[in-house]
Amino acid sequence: MKKLALMALVAFIGFAAQAQQAKISFKDDTVDYGTIAKGSDGVRVFEFTNTGDAPLIISDVKSSCGCTVPKKPDGPIAPGASSTIQVKYDTNRVGPIRKTVTVYSNASEPMLALKIKGEVMNDTSSVLEKS
Repeated sequence: MKKLALMALVAFIGFAAQAQQAKISFKDDTVDYGTIAKGSDGVRVFEFTNTGDAPLIISDVKSSCGCTVPKKPDGPIAPGASSTIQVKYDTNRVGPIRKTVTVYSNASEPMLALKIKGEVMNDTSSVLEKS
């Protein structure tokens, strides 16, 4: 009888632990830089909220290219709390921006792809016009 009660308790604890899950909800999954000048500020943020009922832990954030440097939040994000993932694009690279940032976490969807897009325009004015 004690074994049966112990097995039921273990099963209940296991079921209760599975019921709590972190869930990440982004305000927007794409950051549009629009048309920006070469050398301008390339820092943007993805805003998100933990809409689950367990702490959200972002274990890693990776970019599809070395020209984009993501920064994950430090520590766990409590249920209901919000945070940001910062990305910095190298705006000295002229041309279209089409990059993917992948977020790895303990959320119900453990791997999410975020996008950045836009275009970096070359400064066409001459050195004499700048003085």
